[in-house]
Amino acid sequence: MTDAIARAARFNRECDCIGANVPALQQRIDARLGGAGLAQSIVHSHPHLFSHTPVFVARQHALAMQHLISAVEAVVALPAYREEALARAPAIARLAQKTRSVFFGFDFHIAGTHPQLIEINTNAGGALLNIEMRNTHQACCEPADACLQVAASAQSLEEAVFGMFAHEWNLARGAQTLRTVAIVDDAPGGQYLFPEFLLVQKLFAARGLNALIIDARELAIDADTLTGQGQRIDLVYNRSTDFYFDEPAHAALAEAYVRDLAVITPHPHAHALYSNKRNLVTLSDEGSLRAMQAASADIETLMTSIPKTRLVNTNDESWWPNRKQWFFKPASGFGSRGTYRGDKITRRAFGDVLRGDYIAQTIAPAGERRRGDSPGNFKLDVRSFAYDGVQQLLAARLYQGQTTNFRSVGGGFAPVHLLVPGLCAPAKSGCQ
Repeated sequence: MTDAIARAARFNRECDCIGANVPALQQRIDARLGGAGLAQSIVHSHPHLFSHTPVFVARQHALAMQHLISAVEAVVALPAYREEALARAPAIARLAQKTRSVFFGFDFHIAGTHPQLIEINTNAGGALLNIEMRNTHQACCEPADACLQVAASAQSLEEAVFGMFAHEWNLARGAQTLRTVAIVDDAPGGQYLFPEFLLVQKLFAARGLNALIIDARELAIDADTLTGQGQRIDLVYNRSTDFYFDEPAHAALAEAYVRDLAVITPHPHAHALYSNKRNLVTLSDEGSLRAMQAASADIETLMTSIPKTRLVNTNDESWWPNRKQWFFKPASGFGSRGTYRGDKITRRAFGDVLRGDYIAQTIAPAGERRRGDSPGNFKLDVRSFAYDGVQQLLAARLYQGQTTNFRSVGGGFAPVHLLVPGLCAPAKSGCQ
């Protein structure tokens, strides 16, 4: 373990620095969104969305995450990999797309020399909320201030997000003019991250676009045009977790996607190639990667950064006695729904795993964040938001329990301080 990685781990164990002024952040969000559709103060509706506790990440780890993202992109580009991944996907996902899909999220546990990739999301939430948090980042000591000086500003990150959507549009429509964007989900006003929808709406509106937040059931096809709320829709920012538009409520989305009546991003094709958890089986199997003619350097990166992942074979009697080394996840699930740690699982739940479509991933311990003023330790993971293979933003999540959640007092999205050698060395009490 290098000195920088060891320092980051020590700061996460010992440092009592304050990274975000959460009350000021909550007031800022209330002020920005109170007249835009936020029904009540975020203090009451989302009390544990943000944490004031910063998470320290060594620059070496951030670079390792980018190397992993690049290796995944290189493998996904291989014909043999694409053939395998798309063969198990529905027909709608096999439609080739010019667009890349916005807001990839690569989720990592960082507890050793190499960050461990836990999953890949093609519909990752939280980027705009974390960008908003940048406006209230604060330094509590001179060295910590140096970390903030090298961090990207909220304004530059917002420009990168808008540029990502503009690039998607240009890939699909060239020089045509983008006028109306729809942020689409099921009952969006009831979604936990609805405040982020409002932030995205403001992002588009500030750049002269008509931006709507629409329930997927309000969409319709009218004269070869996707419409919603009586307006023509050019681009859909798709937040639905019905990744292949199977449900009747998403019939208009499915038709618009198949007939290319609107640019839809993220889309089913990307989910099939990246986010189906069965893909982790391939990406963590050296033999399969060599058979696909992946580059040796990419294979080495994947082997060191992705925990061994297997399909759960119901005929293999070794699963139960060896369960403690595995984390079980639904192959087609999202978030933490239906997931089980093998050392915590009951016989009854294990029966559900055997009857379901599950993968098992070698347990990669989450990192820990401790504070002298908080009861208990927090687990942490780091999400790398990326677009077109390039890391854009690092965001941490602090939680207590088996899986990430926004229910832990003192937990939630946390600011990331990137430790750049020679610049960042927090010196608050406990950080000497």
